[in-house]
Amino acid sequence: MSEQTDTGPVVPPDATGGLDTEALEAVIAAPGARFRHDYLEIRDLRVVFDGFVAVDGVDLTVTQGDLRFLIGPNGAGKTTIVDAITGLAPATGSVQFGGVELLGRPSHRIVRAGVGRTFQTASVFDELTVLQNLDIAAGAGRGPWTMLRRRNVVPPEVEAALETVGLTHVRDLPAGVLAHGQKQWLEIGMLLVQDARLLLLDEPVAGMSQAEREETGLLLQRIGEQRTVVVVEHDMEFLRSFASSVTVLHQGRVLSEGTVAQVQADPRVVEVYLGSGAHGRGRGAAAQTDGAAAQTDGAAAQTDGAAAQTDAAPAATTEVE
Repeated sequence: MSEQTDTGPVVPPDATGGLDTEALEAVIAAPGARFRHDYLEIRDLRVVFDGFVAVDGVDLTVTQGDLRFLIGPNGAGKTTIVDAITGLAPATGSVQFGGVELLGRPSHRIVRAGVGRTFQTASVFDELTVLQNLDIAAGAGRGPWTMLRRRNVVPPEVEAALETVGLTHVRDLPAGVLAHGQKQWLEIGMLLVQDARLLLLDEPVAGMSQAEREETGLLLQRIGEQRTVVVVEHDMEFLRSFASSVTVLHQGRVLSEGTVAQVQADPRVVEVYLGSGAHGRGRGAAAQTDGAAAQTDGAAAQTDGAAAQTDAAPAATTEVE
């Protein structure tokens, strides 16, 4: 039974028909040459708030076909970088997409340059229907008089997006009654119909079931084959399953970059995520970083005293072997 909220019944996530990856072709199909020169290039990016350096000299390049994940502890600068790219945070340095400099441009011009983003909290028009949300996104390039004119026919790209994100059956419901995961799918659909070529997604699978995360990951992989996609994420299981490459941020700087296996094996990443302190922290994060577990448990045991060192050393050696 649906839950009741102030805005009406919440549509359970498992009531969706699921994402339709075949319908996705109708939304993103385009000549490959159109995206050939699209890539994100960030050089010496700095963001300072009242003397606090939130992003400190970040260099980052993301090409078409590379599903890039940004990870790092809270306060590492992940979302701030996305804010700078999209004109929501003042920054210095250079951010170029497809050869176009984005820094210094107002947000609406950045959108017109093909850049789209989602937020940790879905940014949709709750009072409007799912269909109306997609139709408004599809009309982002239309003039104000055209936007005000009533449309009697649903554009094909909007119909295709509804199928792609699995929301056809709720097309006439207000977006505010959707479950959290469904709102995230709606936002991704809105980016597709507004023809965003660079997608910046902030924790897109937060609040989703395991099945929804799997479908979303496959969707992002397919989108990433043509478009440039950057995902800010904390879900390490999701990252290991779908990331092409990973950039690890710490204190506003790039700490490590490479494949999932490479960053998991980087001692600097192990130190930031696990630290050299107590057993509890080490064992909790080891589930996220797999290969670092033996090093962390051994180091933590040594800090407990000489007796613990003696007992832990054989065990640590056995684990490494």
